[in-house]
Amino acid sequence: MGLLTGALPDFPWDSLVPLAELARAHPDGIVDLSVGTPVDPTPAVVRDALAAAADAPGYPTTHGTRALREAVVDWFARRRGVPGLDPDAVLPTVGSKELVALLPSLLGLGAGDVVLHPATAYPTYDVGARLAGATPVPVEDPAAVLAQRDDVRLVWLNSPGNPDGSVLDVAQLRAVVDAARAAQARTGRPVVVASDECYAELAWDAPWATDGVPSVLDPRVTGGDTAGLLAVYSLSKQSNLAGYRAAFVAGDGALVAGLLETRKHAGMIVPAPVQAAMTVALGDDAHVAEQRERYRRRRGALRAGLEAAGYVVDRSHAGLYLWVRPDGGFQDSWTTVRDLASLGVLVAPGAFYGAAAAGHVRVALTASDERVAQAAARLSGA
Repeated sequence: MGLLTGALPDFPWDSLVPLAELARAHPDGIVDLSVGTPVDPTPAVVRDALAAAADAPGYPTTHGTRALREAVVDWFARRRGVPGLDPDAVLPTVGSKELVALLPSLLGLGAGDVVLHPATAYPTYDVGARLAGATPVPVEDPAAVLAQRDDVRLVWLNSPGNPDGSVLDVAQLRAVVDAARAAQARTGRPVVVASDECYAELAWDAPWATDGVPSVLDPRVTGGDTAGLLAVYSLSKQSNLAGYRAAFVAGDGALVAGLLETRKHAGMIVPAPVQAAMTVALGDDAHVAEQRERYRRRRGALRAGLEAAGYVVDRSHAGLYLWVRPDGGFQDSWTTVRDLASLGVLVAPGAFYGAAAAGHVRVALTASDERVAQAAARLSGA
């Protein structure tokens, strides 16, 4: 066992294999809703941009092309209510998961440092803290914890949340930012607030569907000062670019400059054709609206089937998942996974996402229309 892997939990999806086999034994096959991997085509406009940039014999720039960084700035202003970002304070990343996993290390955190993350959360926040030798602490109210502890160096927010689709409003975001700044003033040690916002274009419920999901970089949150703040975003979900590993981080120019210098040394560079494809994708809202509508239809079909089968959908205001539990009281998430696998529908247990999630399962919207219709029919029949 390696030195690092010995300190990490087992990869959770490996434990789903026996239940995947149960679901696969269904006469009409498995409908796999356990992982949020896109299944729809990458938009033609993006593929064309990738192909046009395929002649790329030289090394790309770690900081990203000026055109890409300006496209990110324009996108934040147009889609997220964040005007006036500095293009120098934008950095492309090789997908968002690597940044989530490595940010504590890139920030120089280690023993004695605490990383706060949501109590119900994607496991990579925890893993990233452990990789750095820091201590991950799951919390329901990070602002309250910041007021009580002097050892917090990084706070992860995730809005819209994976797995539960919860959304933080401006006041909630501002409370965390204010608490982090107060802790920094009290201790003299920097406290970074990083917000993972990769589902922001997939809002379903009011007010988020009409007013948009607020960013940690929103001026109403920052008070006009992005110091200590980072927003992380991925094009995997909105543009079906999971295979491109296309993402970026933006915010505090000094923090981004530090990340850039380390990444230069490490050779962590987004390939030039991918940078060109990202630039085009960020400027084209039409394909995002088309994909959002696909997910809206699938979400409606799955929700109706689940509710017909006696399940309750909690939160799920935005994102690629339904956060589901049986009606009528607590049931361990693994039991629910088995119940659904017996119908040929594979989902992810809440146990993957922390102790607070033990009674729920996560149901992804990422299957074809035909397979979603199959799942909905099996559920309604059950």
